[in-house]
Amino acid sequence: MKRKTFTTGFKQVFGTLSLSLTMIIGVSNNQVLAADPFRTENPRDIGKHTEQAFKTIFFEGDYKSVSQELQLAEVEEADEPLAYAMLASLAYTERDWEKIQKYALKTLESAEKLSQSDPVRGNLYLAVGHFLDGAYVYEKQGALDAINKLQLVFKYLDQAEAEDPNDPELNLIKGYIDLLLAVNLPFSKPEQAIARFESYAAPNYLVERGLAVAYRDLEQYDQALKYVKSAIKIAPDNPEHYYLKGQILRQLGKRNNNVEILQQAQQNFEQALLKSSQLPDFVLKSLKRETRLTQEKIAELKATQ
Repeated sequence: MKRKTFTTGFKQVFGTLSLSLTMIIGVSNNQVLAADPFRTENPRDIGKHTEQAFKTIFFEGDYKSVSQELQLAEVEEADEPLAYAMLASLAYTERDWEKIQKYALKTLESAEKLSQSDPVRGNLYLAVGHFLDGAYVYEKQGALDAINKLQLVFKYLDQAEAEDPNDPELNLIKGYIDLLLAVNLPFSKPEQAIARFESYAAPNYLVERGLAVAYRDLEQYDQALKYVKSAIKIAPDNPEHYYLKGQILRQLGKRNNNVEILQQAQQNFEQALLKSSQLPDFVLKSLKRETRLTQEKIAELKATQ
């Protein structure tokens, strides 16, 4: 596997987390969600609008119709940092850098307030807020300035961990960040991050998807397929799952010059395209491009048979 340079990897880490932040705070099945999707013991009151936004994004894979719910959360659940983190994430899908910064700063403000009564979640979302602000800093000022943000991320994650190292929400988000860093930055050991993520993160749906992405990036496609199939089984209505499965199959088919596997990739891309109206524009553009390249590769291989 070709490991990325520091700059390329750093950019992908910030970009991936910004886009995927809403995915790493999800639910494990498509039943009606509790106000706290993480904890069965000592649950927190996250808020019904933030909760509904989870469901819209995670199970329906719908980025386009969730804005109204999050706007209600911003008004009626103004002290919930997760709502602002999700708004920043949606702004990232639109490449609206000023909104990203706006909601990153609101995440930080509400997290600072929350840290007085709930130091685990408060410190956790101080870390998330600095990560989101780091995406803005990277885009506007470059990698060196963003490094300072990354240091703050780990500072606040450590403080949250000191309060409760077994908190499931903390372990999910910290594990996801560790996994992204391990896979995308040079001189890292992804095996350790994968083992920790698989052992301690929850809920299962987000673990399965995160592991599928990690193994895809590590070019371990058989393992990636195993986990993406599990993600589809748990959340079958999300078009991004079929896109991810298609990506994995495409790489596997290219490696083996296998028309049948490439055709399976194309079928998954087409399944994702059935819900194209739900996807962010840049995701849809990439999906269409990979669909076209897959069709071209199939035609190329058939011509040589």
